Amino acid sequence: MTATKVLKAEARDRSGKGAARALRRQQKVPAVIYGGKQPPVGIALNGNDMYVLLHGGGFMTTLFDIDVGGKIEKAIPRDYQLDPVKDFLTHVDFLRITEDSTITVEIPVHFINEAASPGLKGGGVLNVVEHTIELAVKATNIPKSIDIDLTGLEIGDTIHISGVKLPDGAKPVDRSDFTIASIAAPTVAVEEPKPAEGAAPAEGAAAPAAGAAPAAAGDKKPDAKK
Repeated sequence: MTATKVLKAEARDRSGKGAARALRRQQKVPAVIYGGKQPPVGIALNGNDMYVLLHGGGFMTTLFDIDVGGKIEKAIPRDYQLDPVKDFLTHVDFLRITEDSTITVEIPVHFINEAASPGLKGGGVLNVVEHTIELAVKATNIPKSIDIDLTGLEIGDTIHISGVKLPDGAKPVDRSDFTIASIAAPTVAVEEPKPAEGAAPAEGAAAPAAGAAPAAAGDKKPDAKK
């Protein structure tokens, strides 16, 4: 389960493009908290703090306790926008969370115990089909990752979602028994053999006499002795 992080925020009364631009000039990120059958709340966040959180990994699956002037709003990021040139955050949408909230999130897949897979030790290749899995989970029980154990897997074995242990209450959004990964046979490149040095010439080709220089183009044969 992902840990909840505390995030300091300021309430903002003004909205609109002009107010948002003014906040960005102060190195702040405009944001909004919505949902939970309550009115939306406009907030401003520290731009440097948000840059670190965004690029630290797992931002969209992190649960935040947002402190807005002493009032705690439990929320999770649902969307964000970046400046197309400078790549900094220009806006964040947070979804307000309750104890019963169920959300859909993309969870990364991690593979463990590769050394314990006979197929991989024998030269097989791990062919990953799904790097993330979309799950419907309780917002208060979001896993950091889905760990898949490769112990004992041979070449030709396939890992389906039905064979993966998921967190309690979590369900894949895709109801089919889709493939996550497989152990494929190694691909061997076949090189054409090169002729050995000093090999005999092809049939029909005359071999040059020992010590004889190759005839130059236009050379005439010497006249026979009379």
